[in-house]
Amino acid sequence: MRASLLQVAVNEGESVESRRLRVAGMVRDQAGADLVVLPELWTTGAFAYEAFGSEAEPLEGPTHEAMAKAASDAGVWLHAGSIPERDPDGPLYNTSLVFSPAGELAAAYRKIHRFGFDKGEAVLMGAGEELVTVRLPDTVIGVATCYDLRFPELFRGLVDAGAETFVVPAGWPERRRSHWTLLAKARAVENQSFVLACGTAGTHDGVPQAGHSIVVDPWGEVLAEAGPDEEILTVDFDPATVTGTRERFPALKDRVLGLARPGH
Repeated sequence: MRASLLQVAVNEGESVESRRLRVAGMVRDQAGADLVVLPELWTTGAFAYEAFGSEAEPLEGPTHEAMAKAASDAGVWLHAGSIPERDPDGPLYNTSLVFSPAGELAAAYRKIHRFGFDKGEAVLMGAGEELVTVRLPDTVIGVATCYDLRFPELFRGLVDAGAETFVVPAGWPERRRSHWTLLAKARAVENQSFVLACGTAGTHDGVPQAGHSIVVDPWGEVLAEAGPDEEILTVDFDPATVTGTRERFPALKDRVLGLARPGH
């Protein structure tokens, strides 16, 4: 498979609509890839909390329309990153969209773990409740978003649902870049899966972004890594490596589930 991770720069001075049009063109330029991945909240910026409400859109809003068309034009599977979704019957959500090469919405994932503790995303957006996987011709992708990367139990759930390749769009800050790289490798090794983690460049409301999108194989080897600026990271990988790794080193078969907590 060939995957292209589009490490989009999100900076003040470019409108959401201008960036949406620019990114759609970037997606179209990836014709020939099997999978294209965009970052988290690239329309607004992951730390631009004050813009979430004003820029929120319905699931089938302008970003859905633009990305569906771009995926169809390029003939690629497109993980279109995430948008601030406005649910007419509920709160805002940080929602990822996955499109087929025909431009059809194959899946939507509402981010389960919201960042910010007692502020920001954690209080402005609702929490998703469902794990999401998508079957591609050559692999099953498990969908997670940014802060989810810190919660290994989510990825175990995706493995149990058949995931072989994790796709993780993010708006990860530069000051915690070492965690980004470490956690991407850890999720790959412990689950014997590929990790395709796509971050943003630029600055979100004064928060410099880490960039450094990364692709890690099931043995924890880094196949490709971007720098700090806007960049398209393209990598060829063999999904069959997952099955081979799990057969040669069957650690997942040794999982012990249902352990009693201390004192119980």
